[in-house]
Amino acid sequence: MNQTTTSAQFSKVEQGNLTCVYNQTLITNFDTEMLNPSYWQQNNAVTGSAQGRGTTWFVEYKDNGDIKHDWVLRHYYRGGLIGKLIRDSYWFSGVTKTRAASEFALLRHINTLQLPAPEPIAYRVTQHGFYYQADLLSSRIHHAQDLVAILSEKALTDDVWHNIGTTIQRFHHHGIYHHDLNSHNILLNDKNQVFLIDFDRGELRTNPVNTTWKQANMARLQRSFLKELNKLAEFNYTEKNWQALMAGYQDGNTSDAERQSS
Repeated sequence: MNQTTTSAQFSKVEQGNLTCVYNQTLITNFDTEMLNPSYWQQNNAVTGSAQGRGTTWFVEYKDNGDIKHDWVLRHYYRGGLIGKLIRDSYWFSGVTKTRAASEFALLRHINTLQLPAPEPIAYRVTQHGFYYQADLLSSRIHHAQDLVAILSEKALTDDVWHNIGTTIQRFHHHGIYHHDLNSHNILLNDKNQVFLIDFDRGELRTNPVNTTWKQANMARLQRSFLKELNKLAEFNYTEKNWQALMAGYQDGNTSDAERQSS
């Protein structure tokens, strides 16, 4: 195993056809198998799971000081029609261009901006000739549920909807493009704080003049609410809720303009 420190906080491990990068300030005894569910199962450290395209695993890590960390382990799966033919393999054109490395780098940037999103813990890329498979470890948002789960049980106040809009605008203000902004990827914790998750295929957009992608992002989010409203027997979402969300988004834009002019 060859190990080189890539920064003061992150280290890179290369072992055979595996490449991993991990947060060395959080993991004191890194093992590439930490990117396998079986590692956590064998250590009785699985605390839960969720089903999507595949299984997302919730795991618990104890550092040398016995401090517990709650993390999320996710394998990268393809969606859509191609996902039925090629489940989890992607064309390899360099480690830094992989889905895992790109999402990890974006999360690192988001964390430097102190935006409410998971913290990147580690990723692994496994190369198989011209193709690769990938896995990602990130922090788990404590005491939180996604909007679909919450709205299936109760309605939210205008203030919360307003805060959701303002939070999304904060990401957009910094050029953070969320490829799949939908009601499943927005979380609220027990203090009604808002978080965005799942930045796979997300990007950093640096053109402040072009707002088309922001509008498309919000339109996608609105469609996701309407989709759940039509699908679920109970889903506490109305047009008034969307207007409150957009009011929060616009208030965030106004605050940015005021800061720039002052």
